[in-house]
Amino acid sequence: MMPIASAVLAALPQAIGRPYYAEWSNDGGTTWQRCGLVAGSATVTADRTAENRYSAQAEAIGVAEGRHGLNSIVTNMRLWQGVQLPRMDPIWFPAGRYSVTRTARTKAGVSVELDGLEDDLRDASFPVARAVGPGPARTLVPELVNEALPGVPVAWRKGVDPNTHIPQLVASEDRWAVLSAGTDTTGTSTGIAAALAGEIWADARGIITVGPVPTLSDPVAWSIGRGMGGALVQGATESTRDGLANVWAVTGDGGDGSATIGPAFAWDDDPNSLSYAGPDPINDPGAPQRLGLTGVRVRVRRYSSSVITSYGQALQVAHAQLADSLGVQASLSLTSVCNPALEPGDVVAVEVDPSAWERHIIDSLSYTLGAASMTCKTRTTSRRL
Repeated sequence: MMPIASAVLAALPQAIGRPYYAEWSNDGGTTWQRCGLVAGSATVTADRTAENRYSAQAEAIGVAEGRHGLNSIVTNMRLWQGVQLPRMDPIWFPAGRYSVTRTARTKAGVSVELDGLEDDLRDASFPVARAVGPGPARTLVPELVNEALPGVPVAWRKGVDPNTHIPQLVASEDRWAVLSAGTDTTGTSTGIAAALAGEIWADARGIITVGPVPTLSDPVAWSIGRGMGGALVQGATESTRDGLANVWAVTGDGGDGSATIGPAFAWDDDPNSLSYAGPDPINDPGAPQRLGLTGVRVRVRRYSSSVITSYGQALQVAHAQLADSLGVQASLSLTSVCNPALEPGDVVAVEVDPSAWERHIIDSLSYTLGAASMTCKTRTTSRRL
């Protein structure tokens, strides 16, 4: 979650206003010009499962369309959401930095479609195949980012090691695949972030961020309760096994004739979990039958990366892949008081029934600038009670 004072977080339901505004830039963010927005026209969606973590649409007023105004070639836009509490100045939160991908003249102003900066990285394919590395991730990632987005910083969150050595890769064309989680023609992963047991995205400030895959054991960022003055408005639950995997086998394969690393294994070893894979599905696959664990079902996925250079790294990736594939079992769609500091990947505690709390990971959220509520989609791990 973005920085927010605990007193402000607690007072969100008592906010007396939700001001907002936009800024635009045609020089890569060196200078910004402020503009207004048509009331109710700006909607923001943040989704960690989407190609662009942040996307939005809005209708700007007080600004021209074209070369010297908003255009779909070079214009960047930043959105800001404020919280107005009694007897205080507004507190402002970034609601995304975007590339303008489409414009249309309207009676009131200019309608724009907005996509996060990942879109620019994805479009900036390599003109010719090239070798990337070797070197530490903290050197290679900013180099690849700044070739496409000059001046845009890269941030590293705790939980990934930017000093991890990346072997030389041959990149055919896709810059984003090298940065994120792409594969080569053999299906072997070449993604740097994925090999760090992490993910990469453009955050609400427009900073390219590399961070760990979120897990339910992460600290709770916000509690969404049902009581008077609480944040929860309504919620609806559903469950699915789409994407569920409870055993991961991860290997490092440089494809250059060197010895393969691993496989390293990670599995759901919690007997209270509905996706329990048994005590040891690798070395003792017959244990569920022998122990009478007739409800155990094993669902295996494999992952291979040419960027993994040690067994410890392979084990980290296996646990990250497991964490990302276990939490799809039970999901919660909820409408709550709008918290503009909330980010996809945050862990929240939700009061699903009176005095019954569950930990959930925010997968996506959406809100309209100026509105008092927001909609979130979350996931958690189903457990036997």
